[in-house]
Amino acid sequence: MPEKMEENSPWQTALTQFNNVSKRMNLPEDIHQILKHFSRILTVSVPVRMDNGSTASFEGFRVQHCSAKGPYKGGIRYHPDLTLDDLKALAMEMTWKCSLVDIPFGGAKGGVVCDPKKLSRGELERITRRYTYAIQPIIGPDIDIPAPDVNTNEQIMAWIMDTYSMNKGFCSPGIVTGKPLNIGGSLGRADATGLGVAYIAASAVRQNKKTLKGLNVVIQGYGNVGSAAGKFLEEMGCKIVAVSSSTGGIYNPGGLSHNAIIEHYRKTGGFRYFPLAENITNAELLELPCDVLIPAAMGGQITKKNAGKIKAKLIVEGANGPTTPEADEILSGRKIKIVPDILANAGGVIVSYFEWVQDAQCYFWCKNEVNAKLKILLERSFNDVYAFAQKNKYSLRTSAMMLAIKKVADVFTVRGLYP
Repeated sequence: MPEKMEENSPWQTALTQFNNVSKRMNLPEDIHQILKHFSRILTVSVPVRMDNGSTASFEGFRVQHCSAKGPYKGGIRYHPDLTLDDLKALAMEMTWKCSLVDIPFGGAKGGVVCDPKKLSRGELERITRRYTYAIQPIIGPDIDIPAPDVNTNEQIMAWIMDTYSMNKGFCSPGIVTGKPLNIGGSLGRADATGLGVAYIAASAVRQNKKTLKGLNVVIQGYGNVGSAAGKFLEEMGCKIVAVSSSTGGIYNPGGLSHNAIIEHYRKTGGFRYFPLAENITNAELLELPCDVLIPAAMGGQITKKNAGKIKAKLIVEGANGPTTPEADEILSGRKIKIVPDILANAGGVIVSYFEWVQDAQCYFWCKNEVNAKLKILLERSFNDVYAFAQKNKYSLRTSAMMLAIKKVADVFTVRGLYP
């Protein structure tokens, strides 16, 4: 019986991309079936005592896609609209991402359906600890290593690490990545995804025989990833002309100062009404004329409805799944290059891998070493994808997917199937 999926859901997008690429590369049917399905999907109840004395039950998940190349790896997000489809898509994409950049992890994703903005710090901690206890049987430093994602941060990772360690009876810093430095975190982890986006954008621009100096950059979602990308691209000579948050954005074709808009955000909680800038919506932001567009908010932002209005010359996907397959076809037909998410935003999982390695060795690196190793891995991966695309006349997304899937398929071929 065919699997029922919500139209235009993240999982539908991820599975469509996988099926299309699998067919194009003539992936053996047995490997296709293995990679189409998941190793494990765990649904848990998260009952928590609230501050007012009542008990509320939240729903939590942990999705594990493939461990052929190594332990599962993937973030934990807290969001009121979180669905299992979201997590399935993200877990599968994480498998491709890790494979593409040659780090020994497989894909996973997890989360709790809740609204952190409506929870006290105490309630958030109790949800985190109860959720960790619930998924503890299927996580571990050599099994599945969670990390921060939407609405989670290093403090939540610290609570996960402590809960897991207390239940195991010994300190286990390698159970999570993206945690505070004083309990085994890595220098450079906080900015890693955004810095990686900047490195990839720079590589893509140079391949087009252009320089970064003076290029107009538009960033949807100027949060942790988007703001870090903006900061580093500004330092490289680019001009940030528009940014946004969930409540709207601002546009100034003459340029925006990263430090000034971040300070404005800290004071007001948003970017609107920033001096000398025009207030715009997130939809309007995507259609602005620019050299580089970085969608770094949520998935499904560029669709068949607005793809024909995109004026960017290059799109670098800072978010996971921001472009639907239908939009991909339209943009490809318009000769607009897209650097796909599994390459563009891989910086976070790469430095998570570095953190995991440092925890295992109990030996920590300086920030320059972390960033230098990150740059080497990302530039090598970009060059491999670009060369494959040029040789075979494929898009960067198709090329990245084909390279990533082949690496996983080759591991299955070598390892065989047990029993």
